[in-house]
This record gives sequence, structure tokens and C-alpha cells, in this order.
Amino acid sequence: MEKLNYTRIKGFILEGLSSDPRLQIPLFVLFLVLYLINLLANMLMIGTITMYIGLHSPMYYFLRNLSLIDISFTSSVVPKMLIDFLSQVKSISFAGCVAQLFSFISFGGVECILLAVMSLDRYVAVCKPLHYTVIMNKRVCTILAAISWVAGLLNSLAHTVFTFRLPFCRSNRINHFFCDIPPLLELSCTDTHINEIVVYTSGGSVIIGSFLFTLLSYVFIISAILKIQTSEGRQKAFSTCVSHLSVVSLYFGTIVFTYIRPTSSYSLEQDRVVPVLYGVVTPMLNPIIYSLRNKEVQGILRKAMKRLKGLI
Repeated sequence: MEKLNYTRIKGFILEGLSSDPRLQIPLFVLFLVLYLINLLANMLMIGTITMYIGLHSPMYYFLRNLSLIDISFTSSVVPKMLIDFLSQVKSISFAGCVAQLFSFISFGGVECILLAVMSLDRYVAVCKPLHYTVIMNKRVCTILAAISWVAGLLNSLAHTVFTFRLPFCRSNRINHFFCDIPPLLELSCTDTHINEIVVYTSGGSVIIGSFLFTLLSYVFIISAILKIQTSEGRQKAFSTCVSHLSVVSLYFGTIVFTYIRPTSSYSLEQDRVVPVLYGVVTPMLNPIIYSLRNKEVQGILRKAMKRLKGLI
């Protein structure tokens, strides 16, 4: 019977971010603006880093990867979300749901690992400044970025396979605005214990592992900064890490709250809002945070704007 009900499901109905008809147009405008800011800010960051040789350093290499991930991360959810705001029936095909879950978890996992890699870059820059260019050479940076992408994709593949092997015979209505693991598990009429194990082992390894690695890196970084004798030197060293630390705090805080909890403690109504923070708001803020805190990027952007005005 379970198999029969499972094969009958050709797609799902998304409940959306809000069921209030009066909020659909305002929410559409809000998320359209956020999405456009995300695209423009991250594309500007990618273009700036690519065009200017002065930014061809390990830190900016990882930052360009981060901007690419942020565009992809948000694009896996927001375009469909915008369409749904204007639709009476928020439907998604079974294959579309699989693709959305895989892409969202993939880019989220890659970002987790890349943020940890960026903390390693900051550790080498602060603790071993004389050997920075030797340790963080182009080959090492490429390998670290590749590891981030491969590990994120494999983690997502495990989640996707174990989630969609379940028979969804309770309902086809997903109590969320996109296909995510917790609301999909709620639709299953079988024991989801194995899926919880996968979430804690695979997802936990990526999220908690990346977080602990980042935390350990900053323990060494702060220890090295405190040994600097002058206050000006300490401030200068710490300023190179503030942007990354801000992004890490916002991203890991929200993603840990969503996934690394027992399913019994989930409040699906409340948890609809949390992915908006790490899936939409944080990717938009990342390039803004880095550009506002980085005088080098600010100077290059000002020069680019002056050249653009001159051409106009």
C-alpha cells in the first residue's frame, strides 16, 4: 500500500511563506528586491575580483567562490518562490522538488566548508604572515576550493537519496515555501529514524565540523593577535578577520538552529522564516559586509564608478 501511494505522487503543493492573500504582492516585491540586490552585489564582487590583478590573492579567490555560491544558493529557491507568490496553487513536480532539495543542500554545504577554508586562510595570514604566499599558493587554493565543492555535493546527494526513498503517503502538501528535509520527513508514513541518522552524521559532519574548524582557527588567531605588542598592530590584524567572522556568525547560527536538532523539536510554522536568513538574507549581505569592511575593495569600486561616469 505504501508503495502504491508513493508512486501516485507526481508532485507536491507548497504552503508558501505565508497563506495570507494580502501579503503575496508585498512579499513578492520584497524578495524580488532582495534577490536583485543579491545578484548585483555578488556579480559586482566576482567581476571586480576577476578584472583587477591587485585582488588576485588567496583571500579574494575564496571570496569570488563565495559570491558564486551565494548566487547559486539563493537561485535554487527564490525564483520558484517569486512565481508562487503570484500563483494560487503553489505546485512543484516531484523531479523539481528533488532538484531543489539537492541544489539547496549542495550550495549550503559548500558554503559551510568554504567558510571553514577561509578561516584557515585568515589563520595563515595572521599567524604565519611571512610564509602566507608560500603556504596559500594557487595549487593549494584550488585544491581547497575543489574539496569544498565535492564534499558539499556528496553530502547533498546522501540527503537527497535518503529523503526521496521514503514513501510519501500522508499528504503531498509541504508545509514550507520550498522542498526541505524536515517538512518532507513529516509527509512520510514510515519510520524516518535512518534519515535522522543521515542528518546527524552527514549533515552534522559538514555543519558542526566546519564550525568547529572555524572556531579552532579563531582560537589560534585571537591568541596570536593578543601577543602583538602594539594596539595598532592588534587592531590591524583583527580587522582582516572581522568581515569573515560576521558572515560566519550569522550563517552558522541560523543553519545549526534549523538542522542540528531532534525532529521532535521542529516547529515547521516557525522554521519557515529561518531559511530566509541563511538562504536569502546572508548571501545578499556577504558581499556588502566584505566590501564595507575592505578599504582595498572600496577603492577599486570607487575607481570603477568614476570610469563608468566618465564613459557616460
